[in-house]
Amino acid sequence: MKPLQLEKRGIAASRMIMGCMGFGGGWNQNPITASDIKQAHEAVDAALSIGINFFDHADIYTFGKAEIVFGQILKERKDLRESIFIQSKCGIRFEEGPGRPGRYDFSSDYISNSVDGILKRLGVECIDFLLLHRPDPLMEPEEVAEVIRELKESGKVRHFGVSNMNAAQIKLLQSYSNEPFIINQLEMSLAKLDWLETGVLVNHHERMHAHFPEDTLDYCRLENIQIQAWASLAQGLFSGRNIDGESESVRETARLVQEMAEQKQTSAEAILLAWLMRHPASIQPILGTIRPDRIQKSGEAMKLTLTREEWYSLYVSSRGRKLP
Repeated sequence: MKPLQLEKRGIAASRMIMGCMGFGGGWNQNPITASDIKQAHEAVDAALSIGINFFDHADIYTFGKAEIVFGQILKERKDLRESIFIQSKCGIRFEEGPGRPGRYDFSSDYISNSVDGILKRLGVECIDFLLLHRPDPLMEPEEVAEVIRELKESGKVRHFGVSNMNAAQIKLLQSYSNEPFIINQLEMSLAKLDWLETGVLVNHHERMHAHFPEDTLDYCRLENIQIQAWASLAQGLFSGRNIDGESESVRETARLVQEMAEQKQTSAEAILLAWLMRHPASIQPILGTIRPDRIQKSGEAMKLTLTREEWYSLYVSSRGRKLP
């Protein structure tokens, strides 16, 4: 398995990431309970048990409760902070009343205030990575560069990246900033194939149906930008979710995943993640589940290397038609 792009920069990050979007008891205004904190502790323990040292947040997750719960974990486990990496994201704003729609905001004040909120909820003085969550069409790259410089110099953020951005958007930001953008977080899974199709279908009429931004994957590889995959387990589509009513290709792929897992005496989750990590872009999957059993099953992926034939079998099955 190839090293992560982060490793090339001297950052000893784990091969997989624990996604913390499920912490905090749900997307509601209910208060955090002792049960919510216990559940998060168990998920963190499961992640640590399989070697994960990287935890992904966003300021919006469960309306801020996810970071508050994680902050409580850090408070109760004093030694944990120094042995892990904490990543958070900002830039998405929810609807705030009439005339204030849900929107994206990369203004310097909003980014700066978001980071202060993240640090307060987590109870830390610094986070390791800050990602800009979704592209803001009103973004002024000079303004973003300035607030990033301030966050770096103040010691509030160590490294920066983006999420859901194409190559041109990253290039635009980078052209104004001396601080490198070293992560791009994208939706990638066996169920979400545009990131593959865009390259595979060059000079083919099917290309018009692939919507992933062209050259983004190649640009990230050339610039040593770490690609992180959110929704990497496809919300359980191929690993146990009820798929009655799904397409024939989904049902066949789920069968193939299970068959492969049985042959290798491993889990369906491990097969799905090993498939992603087999790609030479050194993709770093994010585990969206907070169930300890699924987290531990996912850890088996780090012991697997799929053959070319196995990798292509899953790819062709999921796309539902032969390659051109």
